Amino acid sequence: MLPEFLQTQRKESRQSKFFRWGMNCFPVIFGTGVKIIFMSSDWHEVHIRLGINMWSRNYVGTIYGGSLFSAADSFYMIMLSKIFGKDFVVWDKAAAIRFKRPGTERIYAKFLLTEEQVADIKTQVEQKGEIDFMLHVNWLNKDGKVIAEIDRTMYAATKAFYKEKLAKRNA
Repeated sequence: MLPEFLQTQRKESRQSKFFRWGMNCFPVIFGTGVKIIFMSSDWHEVHIRLGINMWSRNYVGTIYGGSLFSAADSFYMIMLSKIFGKDFVVWDKAAAIRFKRPGTERIYAKFLLTEEQVADIKTQVEQKGEIDFMLHVNWLNKDGKVIAEIDRTMYAATKAFYKEKLAKRNA
């Protein structure tokens, strides 16, 4: 049974289930030991879990910090790219992790974008052409205790602005 904090009102679609299944088979995801357990049909919510296994166990028997860090990579970028569509560019720009306690059991992360966040990001990008912004995700154990906190600095731009910026840089 999933922890209470992973309960959601959102639903998966056939498309998001298929995408989730494909991502779970992708070596970069599979190699971290992470499993994507939910992707909402509107791309606003993703749940993942990470257990202690031969890919994620460190020297002292807890979850390796690099696994925590890499397993949480790219989800916000993928979510925003799916939401915004082909007229926008979204990149992960930087990230920071703070370890709070050792991961000694299966842990979970919930990536959540509210309608307000998405609308605010899109409005700012349309007004300015590009922006940097911060998103946050926590790794939690089944009791909801924070194992690690991750802040992700994201970049978003209109595709037209981004292409013009690249052309200027290359000129």
